[in-house]
Amino acid sequence: SSRKFLESVMDSGILSILCQQNKGKEDVQKHLNLLKERVLRVFKTLKVPSGKLSNLNNVLRFQVAQKQMLEMNETALVQLQEEINEAEKSAERTEETILRLQHDIQVLKIQLEEEEKKARKLFREGDTKELHLPELPKCSLQAPTLQEEILMVENQKGLLEDMNTIQQSADMRNMLTF
Repeated sequence: SSRKFLESVMDSGILSILCQQNKGKEDVQKHLNLLKERVLRVFKTLKVPSGKLSNLNNVLRFQVAQKQMLEMNETALVQLQEEINEAEKSAERTEETILRLQHDIQVLKIQLEEEEKKARKLFREGDTKELHLPELPKCSLQAPTLQEEILMVENQKGLLEDMNTIQQSADMRNMLTF
C-alpha cells in the first residue's frame, strides 16, 4: 500500500510538471517516467516494518514537544547570554577598579618613601645621639614674648582676670586632663 501510494504521488507530480511545460513534453515525460521506474525499483527492495498509524501521531506529538523544548532552550540561551554580558561588564569594571587602586597604591608608596627620606634627614641621629633639627629662623627669636605683650596692654588687670577665668573653666580643665 505504501508503494502504491508513492507511485500515485509521483504520477501526480509528473502530471503537474507536464502541465506547466509548453515545449518538449514528450522528452520530459520519458525522462520523468524513467526516474519514476528507478525510484519504484529502489522502493521494492526497501524493507519497511509494519506499523500502525498511531506511530505517525506519536511522531507529530514528539515533533511538537521538540519544538516547544527548542523554544524554551532558545529563551534560556538568550537569558544566559545576557547574564554572561553582564558578568563580563562587571568583570571589566572590577578590573578597572583594581588597576586604578594599584596605581593609587604605587603613588602612595612613592609618597611614603619620600616622607620617610625627609623624616630620616630630619631625625638623623649622629654619634652624639643629638637630633639634627633645622635651625629656627632668627625673627622668631627676636619676637616679643607673651609677658612683654601683656605689659603693652593698657587694661592689664582686666586681662589677668579674663586669663584667670579661662584657666579655671571646665573646658580648660578637661583639656589639661586630656
